[in-house]
Amino acid sequence: MHSSPAAANVIAVDESGAGQRLDNFLARRLKGVPRSHIYRIVRSGEVRVNGARAEASRKLALDDRVRVPPMFVDPAPPAAPARSYEVLFEDDWLLAVDKPAGIAVHGGSGLNWGLIESLRSARGDPFLELVHRLDRDTSGVLLLARRRSALTALHASLRRREADKRYLALVAGLWQGDAVTVTRPLHRYLTPSGERRVRVVDPGQGQEARSQFRPLQRFAWPDPQWTRLTGVPGLTLVEARIHTGRTHQIRVHLHSLGHPVAGDEKYGREALNQALAQGELPAGVGRNPRMFLHAARLAVQHPADGRELVLQAGWPAADAEWLARLARACTAARGAAQRGATQPGGAAAGRRGGARQGPAEPVSS
Repeated sequence: MHSSPAAANVIAVDESGAGQRLDNFLARRLKGVPRSHIYRIVRSGEVRVNGARAEASRKLALDDRVRVPPMFVDPAPPAAPARSYEVLFEDDWLLAVDKPAGIAVHGGSGLNWGLIESLRSARGDPFLELVHRLDRDTSGVLLLARRRSALTALHASLRRREADKRYLALVAGLWQGDAVTVTRPLHRYLTPSGERRVRVVDPGQGQEARSQFRPLQRFAWPDPQWTRLTGVPGLTLVEARIHTGRTHQIRVHLHSLGHPVAGDEKYGREALNQALAQGELPAGVGRNPRMFLHAARLAVQHPADGRELVLQAGWPAADAEWLARLARACTAARGAAQRGATQPGGAAAGRRGGARQGPAEPVSS
């Protein structure tokens, strides 16, 4: 890939680009151009902002004029198919959807498109960006910004750890005791095959991470043969609350406790995952090959007026029905842990989701 001797292009920065870093601005507009090439043309001075050289980290302002050299690029991948998702909340600032399991939130790593690209194709919003991310096999609440100012405000709020993020996870084994807090740092690494993984490390050797786990319901196998088959005496439904947003945080912290997420191909138990995928569980439960991690609740301050916005999504219908069959087939623990067993705060399982807002506070001028 190289610059062409033809005339350069000049792009006027509109509202969607105002406040964005120059490198990110170029990456969105130069489809198919590797970031390494973008950084090279910025460093060489081929990219100019208002006629002058600029650093890749420069924040652009409305009506800035960005000169970009013409380039020969590989043919663009096919456009993302337009696809709609269940909307939990929408206004002029934000969009929250119920993400299905099995779809990535964005393209990359061999994927031409993800949820964000398919939403852009379907909706045609002038600005639509992810506020946070979910793993490909995680379902549930996903928040997007429809204005750059909303994105900036929410990212700042997440850095201050003001958001309340709660997940549901079905984990291997019967949880002993009550709630626990895990603060072990996390370190990302690549396997010899190039696969991304995360592990817990000693303090000072990785990224700070803090998770809280609370058991909600225990499912003990009704027959010892299922313990021999799966390698665990049953399953436990837990609520996870995270105070940091590290890659694979919930999955790795649960693995470190000896209770990996059921169906997790990276960190889970192979025998259990195989039994779940093939339906080798108590009669009538049926097969379910998914990774049982679900973003059930997200509470944030609305960027427009500061009111509390609470977004909730129940398990997908098929998974809620599967969990109900599991409960009927097993000896579920009794007592307080059963209250709210399938939804944080006691809400019932199922597809119902949505949002609620607290009283509005005056918007400062």
